[in-house]
Amino acid sequence: MTVTTSEAKAKKKMTMKPASQAPLASASAQEPAGQLEFTPADELDPRSEQIGIAQSASQGIVTASELAARPVYRTGELLESVPGLIVTQHSGEGKANQYFLRGFNLDHGTDIAITIDGMPVNMRTHGHGQGYADTNFIIPEIVRGLAFRKGPYYASEGDFASAGAIHLDVFDRPTPSFAKVEVGEFGHRRAVAASSAPVGVDGTVMVAGEVARFDGPWERPDDVERLNGVLRYTSGSYANGFALTAMAYSGHWNSTDQIPLYAVESGALDRFGTIDPTDGGASHRYSLSGRWHATDADSATRINAYLVKSDLALFNNFTYFLNDPINGDQFQQADDRVLAGGSASKTYFSSLTGGIKSATTIGIDTRYDDIDVGLFNTKERKRLSTVREDSVQEASAGIFVENTMRWTDWLRTTVGLRGDLFHVDVASDRDENSGNETDAMLSPKVGLVLGPWADTELYLNAGTGFHSNDARGTVTTLDPVTLQSVDPAPLLVRSEGAEVGVRTQPTRAITSTLSAFVLDFDSEIVFVGDAGTTEASRPSRRVGTEFTLQAQLLPWLFLDFDAAYTRARFTDRDPAGDRIPGAIEGVVTAGLSFQDVWGGLFGAVNVRYFGPRPLIEDDSVRSERSTPVSARLGYKFDDGLIVQVDAYNLFDETASQIDYFYESRFPAGAAPEEGIHFHPLEPRSFRLSVTKEW
Repeated sequence: MTVTTSEAKAKKKMTMKPASQAPLASASAQEPAGQLEFTPADELDPRSEQIGIAQSASQGIVTASELAARPVYRTGELLESVPGLIVTQHSGEGKANQYFLRGFNLDHGTDIAITIDGMPVNMRTHGHGQGYADTNFIIPEIVRGLAFRKGPYYASEGDFASAGAIHLDVFDRPTPSFAKVEVGEFGHRRAVAASSAPVGVDGTVMVAGEVARFDGPWERPDDVERLNGVLRYTSGSYANGFALTAMAYSGHWNSTDQIPLYAVESGALDRFGTIDPTDGGASHRYSLSGRWHATDADSATRINAYLVKSDLALFNNFTYFLNDPINGDQFQQADDRVLAGGSASKTYFSSLTGGIKSATTIGIDTRYDDIDVGLFNTKERKRLSTVREDSVQEASAGIFVENTMRWTDWLRTTVGLRGDLFHVDVASDRDENSGNETDAMLSPKVGLVLGPWADTELYLNAGTGFHSNDARGTVTTLDPVTLQSVDPAPLLVRSEGAEVGVRTQPTRAITSTLSAFVLDFDSEIVFVGDAGTTEASRPSRRVGTEFTLQAQLLPWLFLDFDAAYTRARFTDRDPAGDRIPGAIEGVVTAGLSFQDVWGGLFGAVNVRYFGPRPLIEDDSVRSERSTPVSARLGYKFDDGLIVQVDAYNLFDETASQIDYFYESRFPAGAAPEEGIHFHPLEPRSFRLSVTKEW
C-alpha cells in the first residue's frame, strides 16, 4: 500500500527531467522537503527514509515535468509514461482509447484501473465494454503527476487492477498561471488556460479550461469538439488539508472505424476512407469530488468521496453489411449513469522492540452505479430495433489491511489482505435476462524486499486479484439476438500473479529496474457489448519481463528507455490453438530530451515500438509492427513566453493503430469475407503551440 520516496531519492528523481518544458512547475514544488506526494490513492509515509521506497520493481511515479516532456497526439497517450503501456485508438477521437499492457489487449480498460483525484475512470457494466475508461475529460497540463503499480500485489487496489493501476491527480495551484494556444495540421485547434488565486487565510481557488477541435486525416472529418472545465478549492496542504473539485466535459465527434484490408487492397476504399459516414457519438461527464488528508508523526488519514454523472451515445459499424445487407450493420450503444462512492484509510506508524519499524494501513472503499444501458440496431443514427435495454444497479464494498515491516536495514516485508463484496440487480426488457447476483472474493498479498546492497534492492511479490464482469452477463440466460439459451457468466473472475524484480541506483543520475512476472486468469469471460451477450473465453497465463532505465547523461541531456516482452497463452487444450488474439508481445519505448541549451532551448525525441500480435488462436494471422517517432523543439524566453513545435509520426510510417481479424461484408452485394480490419496510423503532422506564463 505504501508508496514512498526518501528525500535523497526525491531530489534525484526531480533531476531526471527538464523542469519546465510546458507551463507547469514540477510536482514537488508545492510539497514539504523530504516528501514527494502524488495522488489521494497513495498512502504516503512521512517516515519514508525508514520504511523504504517501493514494494515492487514494477511500481513508480511520474512527475508533472516528466509528463510535460512527452509529445502526445491524444490525451490518453499521457499514460504511455507508464513503462510497457501502449495507448491507441481504433475509432473516433471522442471515445475511450484502447490499452495494451503485460500481454493484455485491455480493450478500453478491462484490467487496468485508472483514477483521477480519487475518482474511478473505469465504468462497470458499460455500453461499450466492461471497464470503459475514457480520459478525454482530463486536461494534461494540470496533471500534477501519476503513480503506477503493475500486478495484483497491492491491497488498496481492487477491481480492474490485475494488470496495472494508474492514479492521477490535478494541481491544487498551477505555478505559474498560463494560457496556451495550439494550431496544427488536420484541423487541430486547441486552447487551454489555468490560473489560481488565494482565498482567505490558507485557501486557494484554481480554475482551468480547455476547448479543442480536430478533424484528422479521414475522408469524413472527425469534427471532434471537446470542452473541459475544472474548478478546485483547496485549504491547507496536500498532507494536511482538504480539496473540493468540480469537473465538466462535453464531447461530440464523427468516427472512421476500422476498415477491411481487402477493400483497400482492391481499390474499393482509400486507406483513410470511411464506410459509414454517420458513425460517431457524443459524451458528457460531470463530477464533484472531495478529499481530506491529515498527517502527523504517528499516522496518516486519507478520505475521498465523489459523485459522477456521465452519458455516452455511440454509433459504430464494424461488419458493414454482413448481418443486414439492406440497412447495414450500424448499432448504437447508449449508457447513462450516476455513480457515487468514496474511500477512507488510516496508516499507523510505529517503532517496535529491537528497532523494527512498522506501517499498518486499514481502509475501505465503496461504489454504487445506477445505470441505464442499451443496444440498438440503427441506420444513419436512427433506431430500427432494440437488441436489449437494461436498468442496472451495481454496488460494491472493499475492505483491506496491509502491514509493512522493516525488520533490519536490509529486510522489509509487506503482507496484505483484501475482501470485496459485489451485488448487482438487472431489470432487462426480457424477463429471462433479469435478476440479481451477489459475489465475494478474498485477495491475499505478500511482498519481500532485500537490500539495499550496492545500491540495489531485490523484490519478491505474489498476490491474487480480480476483475468484475458486466452485470448483464451474470443474469443473461437467453441470447437477445438468436434467442438461444446461454450460460450466465460469473460476476467476479480471479487472477493470480507473482513477480521477482530488482531496482538499482548506482548513481544519483541513473535508475534502472528489471522484473519478471507471471499472471494467471481463471477465465477471460467478457460481456460483448456489440452483441448484447456473453462470450466465454478460456483460462490463460502470461509470463513476461520488463526493463526500465532513466539516466541523466549530461547536465542538460536525459535518457528514458523501457522494454517489455510477454508470452500470453491459453492454458487449456483446444484444436483452435493456444494464442490469445490481440495479446501484446513486444514493446519498446525510448526517449532523449534536453533543456536549457543556449539559454531556453529545449526538445525531445521519442520512439515507440508496438510489436506484432497474434490475431487468431493458431497464430496463422498476425498484425504488423509499428515504430512511430515523435519530436519536440521549443524555446522558453525570459518573459514567460514559450514557443514549441511538436511532430508526430516524423518519418511518415505507414502502419496500423490497431488490427483485428474477423468476417465482414463490403460492399453490400459482395460475399462475406474474413480478413484483417485495421485503423491506420495517422500520417506525419506538426503542431505549433504558444504559451504565456505569468
